[in-house]
Amino acid sequence: MSDSIFSESVVKAPNLEASDLPQTVDVSVIIVNYNVKDFLSQALRSVYQASEGLSMEVFVVDNNSIDDSVEMVRREYPLVLLKANSENVGFGAANNQAIQEAKGTHLLILNPDTIIQEDSLRIMLDFMKVHPDCGALGCQILNPDGTFAPESRRSFPTPQIAFYRLIGLSSLFPGSQRFGKYNLTYLPRDLPCEVDALSGSCMMIRKEALFGDGRANGSGLFDEDFFMYGEDLDLCFRIQKAGWKVWYTPETQIIHYKGESTKKGELKYVKLFYGAMLLFTQKHLEFQHSTFLSLILRVGILFRAILSMFGNWLRMASPVIKDLVAVYASVAALGGFRFWQTEVESTPLFFASIAPAFAMCTVIGIALAGGYRVGKKARIEPVFIGVVMGFLLVASLAYFVPNIAFSRLVVGLSVPVSFGVLMIWRGLESGSRRGLRRALLVGEYGEAVRLSNLLTSHPRPPFRLSGYVSETEAPGDGVTYLGRFTHLRDLVRLRGFDDIVFASQDIPNHVIFGIMRSLKDLSVQFRMLQEGQEHVIGKSVISHLSLGSLKADVTEVVALRSAVSKAFFDKSIALLLLPFLPFLWVGLKFLSKNASTRQKLELFLKTPEVLTSSISLVGCRPEDLAVIPETWNVPIGIFTVTNTMRTEELEPDDLARAYWYYVTHQTPGLDFEIILSSIRSS
Repeated sequence: MSDSIFSESVVKAPNLEASDLPQTVDVSVIIVNYNVKDFLSQALRSVYQASEGLSMEVFVVDNNSIDDSVEMVRREYPLVLLKANSENVGFGAANNQAIQEAKGTHLLILNPDTIIQEDSLRIMLDFMKVHPDCGALGCQILNPDGTFAPESRRSFPTPQIAFYRLIGLSSLFPGSQRFGKYNLTYLPRDLPCEVDALSGSCMMIRKEALFGDGRANGSGLFDEDFFMYGEDLDLCFRIQKAGWKVWYTPETQIIHYKGESTKKGELKYVKLFYGAMLLFTQKHLEFQHSTFLSLILRVGILFRAILSMFGNWLRMASPVIKDLVAVYASVAALGGFRFWQTEVESTPLFFASIAPAFAMCTVIGIALAGGYRVGKKARIEPVFIGVVMGFLLVASLAYFVPNIAFSRLVVGLSVPVSFGVLMIWRGLESGSRRGLRRALLVGEYGEAVRLSNLLTSHPRPPFRLSGYVSETEAPGDGVTYLGRFTHLRDLVRLRGFDDIVFASQDIPNHVIFGIMRSLKDLSVQFRMLQEGQEHVIGKSVISHLSLGSLKADVTEVVALRSAVSKAFFDKSIALLLLPFLPFLWVGLKFLSKNASTRQKLELFLKTPEVLTSSISLVGCRPEDLAVIPETWNVPIGIFTVTNTMRTEELEPDDLARAYWYYVTHQTPGLDFEIILSSIRSS
C-alpha cells in the first residue's frame, strides 16, 4: 500500500500482529473522528474485543481534531490505519477516503462515540452471508441509559411520513402503522426486518453494494455534498435504488453516546442538520410527489429548524434572563420598601424606568466584561463591573429626571444588594451543578481501589464511590463489597445510588449492555471506567480524574484568577463577617461544648486576619507549601483546599494535584464550595 494516504505500523497492537493482515479481510471497520479522543479509544477497544476469529482491519480518519486524538491512536493502537486530515472535510468525505483503501469484503461504518458488543461483527457478517441480497445492515442501537434508540431503523421522510412526525402524530400514536412509520415504531424491536434507512453510527455495508458486481449495480460512495447528517439516509436510498436491500437485525446491539463530537444545540449544527434534510428532499423526493406536498415538507423542515434555533438561543440567553430578573427584583423591592418607609406614593415611573434600566445596564456591563462566556459565569469581576455600570448610568439619569430624584438612595443601595444577589445565585448554581453524587463500581476489587484512590486525591470529585459489585468478593478493606450483579436493582432502588460505573477491563460488553437494559427504568446514570485510564465516560460528559502534569506551567494551561479578584473576594467576605464575630466569640467561650462546633467557630474567628495580613480566606496549610511550586501563588488560608480530604493518607504528589486543580479552576463559586465543605466536614 505504498500509495496509500493512510499510515501503517508493524508494531504489535491488541490481538493482532502485522502478519495477521491479509490482502483480503472479512471486514474493514471505518471510524471518522472529530475531537472525541476518549470515546474513540473506548470504541477501538470494543472493536478489537469483537475481532476474535475474524480477519479485520481498522481505519481511523481524523478530521483535524485538537484533542490529541491522532497521537493517542498512534500510541495505543499502532496497527490502526490512520489518516489525519488537515481540515474537517465532513463525515461522508472522510469515510470515502477509507472506503477507497479498504480491503474488506464488508465495511462497518462506525461512530467514535459507540461501543460494540463482542459478538457484533460476527453476527452481522453471518447475517449478510445468509442474505446475499443485503447491501446494508444495522443492529439495535442503545442510548447511554440502556433504552432502545428509535433511529436504529427508519423510513424515508416522504412528505406524508415527515408531516406526521412534524406535527407530533408519530409520538402520540407510535403503534399505528400509518403514523409510526418514521422510526417504524409499530414493528417489534426484537424481529429482523427490511427497512428504508439505517443510522450511520453503526452500519455494515457489503462492498459490492457500493462498487457493483455481475448481478447488480453499485450505489457509489457517500455523497460529499452532505457535510454532516443525512449522508446515511442518502446512501441507503441509493443502495436500494441499485437493487440491494437494507435490513435491521436485533440479534446484537451497540451503545451510542449520540453527537459527542458535535454539540447539536449550536447554531452551526442546527443549520447542517436541517440543511441535510432539505438537500435529501430536493435530491430524491420532490420528483416523486406533488409540488404542494413537497412544499409542505420543506416548510415543515424550516419551521422545525427555526424552533431548534429559538430553543438554542433561549438556552444561551438563560443566564442573561436570570440576571435581568434578579437585578430588577432587587431594585424594585428596595424601591417598594423606600416608598413604604417614607409614605411616598409609589410611582409607576420608577418600576417602568429606573428598575428595568438598572437591570439592563448591569447585564450589558457583565456582557461587555465577558461575564457570560463559557468558564467565566461565576467570576466576580464582570459582575462587579456590570453593577457599577448600572449604578453610574441610572444615577446620572436620576439627576436629569426630577420625578425620580427621590430614588437616588434606592439606586445607591441597589449596588451592594444586586451584587450580593448575583454572586449568591452564581455560587448556589455552581454548587448544585457539582453536588456530590453516590456511585458504585461494577467490576473487580482492584479497579474499585484504583477508582477510589483517584477520587480521594481529587478536591472536587464528580461522585463519591460507596463500594463495588462483583460476582466474587475479594479480600481487602479498601472499598466496600456491596453484593452481586443480581443485587444491583435493589441497591439503586433502595439505597439511592446516582451512578453505576462499569470497569471495562473486568466486565464484557454484552454483560454491561444487559445490566443497562435491565435497569433502564431507574433514575441512574451509567459511566465507563476504561482500562488503565484516569477518566470516566458518561452521558454527554467525560469526568477527568487525572489532573494533568504537575510540572506544567499553569499560566500556559488556563487564564488564572487575578490576585486582585481573589483579594477583593476575601476582604469582602471578611468585612461581611465582622459584625457577627462577637456573637461567635460568645458561642465559643460559653455555649459550645462540641469539639466539632468549636473547630468551626475558631475558623471564622480568624477572618479578621484576612484584613490585616497576607493570609487568605481560602488557600493552603503552612505545611503544604513545601509541595506547591512558588509559581502557583497559593497563599496560606483559613479554609484550605485539603480540609475535606484525608491528608494523612495522601502522598505529596496527591496534595500537589489537589492544589493544581484549585489553581487552574478557582472561582468565587469554588471558594464558597470549599468553605461550605470545610464547615460540613469539620
